[in-house]
Amino acid sequence: MLDHEIFKANDIRGIVVGDTPQWDVDGARALGAAFVELTGADEFVLGRDMRALGRELSWAFADGARRAGASVVDIGLSATDQLWFASGQLNLPGVQFTASHNPAEYNGVKFCLADAKPVPPDFMTRLRDLAATVEIGDEVRGDHRALDCLDAYADKLADLVPPTGDRELTVVVDAGNGMAGHTALTALAGRCLDIVGLYLELDGTFPHHPANPLVPENLVDAQRAVVEHDADLGLVFDGDADRCFIVDETGKVVDPSVVTAMIAVSELEKHPGSTIVTNTITSWAVREAVGRAGGTVRQSRVGHTYVKALMAETGAVFGGEHSAHYYFREFWSADTGMLAALHVIEMLRASDKPLSELAAVYDTYSRSGELNSTVDDARACMDRVAEAFDGRGEEDWLDGLTVRNQHEGWWLNLRPSNTEPLLRLNVEARDESTMASLRDEVLALIAESRVPS
Repeated sequence: MLDHEIFKANDIRGIVVGDTPQWDVDGARALGAAFVELTGADEFVLGRDMRALGRELSWAFADGARRAGASVVDIGLSATDQLWFASGQLNLPGVQFTASHNPAEYNGVKFCLADAKPVPPDFMTRLRDLAATVEIGDEVRGDHRALDCLDAYADKLADLVPPTGDRELTVVVDAGNGMAGHTALTALAGRCLDIVGLYLELDGTFPHHPANPLVPENLVDAQRAVVEHDADLGLVFDGDADRCFIVDETGKVVDPSVVTAMIAVSELEKHPGSTIVTNTITSWAVREAVGRAGGTVRQSRVGHTYVKALMAETGAVFGGEHSAHYYFREFWSADTGMLAALHVIEMLRASDKPLSELAAVYDTYSRSGELNSTVDDARACMDRVAEAFDGRGEEDWLDGLTVRNQHEGWWLNLRPSNTEPLLRLNVEARDESTMASLRDEVLALIAESRVPS
């Protein structure tokens, strides 16, 4: 079973447990055979997180792929960026079973080509269509071998951001019962860190809080722990640990755009004049910081497939998204929250200032954060907002609706989610009152468009 709705723009996400599952092991087996037929892969790397049915679904996928003639390198339990590492290190396509930050009843799949390169834009549509008709082979033809690559993954991160100095730091790590509980202690070892661990036990039911750091309530435990333990910073990971939110020593969340600016400037010091990739809703503070540092910004649509493709096209040294996805050219242009965390840790170790002061340099705009609305007709809502803002700024439709007013110093973006039935709003302005006024105006327009005429 494979419900068409599980095929998203960048990956697969669907319900697997409960009364209304959207896909199952038979569907996973068909996906495996279709993946091999579509890519022509004769060998690929396979990983999974700790979610419900992860082992069963990934093994069924492997079975379908092996019956199609491909061999499987199974790295078992892994963070998504660990899978990207294995794909790059082995020069093989990769398949990661995860639903990232989605609720516990979901599971899903992320894909990459060899060297952790993104799949093409039409990949998910072609995979969906092929999985509906593919024939499963009668016999297993491909091989299967297990590979433990956790230490090699941690060594790669240490090579890219070596430990410096001997200043001890206290770091809160909230894994949210996700895959950072598997990777963090190994990846952070050898750095004079006193680690305060929260929810490091792998548990796909997420008993303490959902592993979605985009929701402010899911950051509260780490914020409280940072203050209680007088920690220097906190790290909060999502379910598959490819994203990391940073909390400063006061318990305040450092906006991912600010983290993007901090790392971008650091990378530009090592690679002068390089390109930095951001998405359509990254703060203008990044653009300004990169310009001061002598770099160039290129803008991508939201989503790892688009960001990685633009990084490959431009040779960008680094990329960052508002959702705390951070991409590094030296890590096959793939996203890794753990490597971003190491950058921030070593910046802090090299400074005599607290993290709040390091971040404040780049925290120059007021932001709404991502505000979600459930709507029946996303396009109609966006059109209504576009009409209301006609003539008030520059409009584009690269990724949903964006309206920018450079002179007045504000922008807004309204776009459909790639993974959920939501319309997402982000607003930024130079001052809080302008941001709040624009935010409330757009939310009112959305609410009015939901009322039947």
